[in-house]
Amino acid sequence: MDLVIGTRRWSTWSLRPWLVLKRLGQPFSETLVPLRTPETSATLEPFSPGGQVPVLKDETLVVWDSLAICEYLNDRFAQAKLWPDDLSRRARGRAAVAQMHAGFSSLRGECPMDLIAQPAALELTDATVHDVRKMVRLWLTLLDASGGPFLLGDWSIADAYFTPVATRFRTYAVPLTDFGDDGRCGAYAALLLEQPAFLEWERLAKAED
Repeated sequence: MDLVIGTRRWSTWSLRPWLVLKRLGQPFSETLVPLRTPETSATLEPFSPGGQVPVLKDETLVVWDSLAICEYLNDRFAQAKLWPDDLSRRARGRAAVAQMHAGFSSLRGECPMDLIAQPAALELTDATVHDVRKMVRLWLTLLDASGGPFLLGDWSIADAYFTPVATRFRTYAVPLTDFGDDGRCGAYAALLLEQPAFLEWERLAKAED
């Protein structure tokens, strides 16, 4: 398998399936396409029917959406249990991932992932304040149901999906207790950023800079 990724510093969508592949422990290669350059689109064209990263190539199969890649890996390596066996937990996790995949646009736009930036507080717009409060409610709902320490109990695709969010809260010094957190969301975000696979990605991002 080969995973085509974008610049690690910025590419939240590349990070997510990369974390899943690392969790699987399956061998895979990487093709890095630098983002935000005049050549990015032309460089991506041979790899991605959708014109974006990430792209997973598995023999003759090409999958070019981060969520589709994660679900494909879940189907291909069912023994790894990337989603929990429990039906209700799995359903809640997929709902949360779908919400992240399509929503929180103000948070994503105003607080982009930047793994090289020094943490600094940002005055958030009302729309982003709303997104952060919504994120805290979502995390607390899942942690209430699972008991933690990860959103669905054990690590899952949901945690891969929310790892970039944890980096945003760190980079922009967002105090989650100001947005309804009872402390568990902050602890969960810190846990995501302590995972060995994320630390490896972050180290590689800094080496690329």
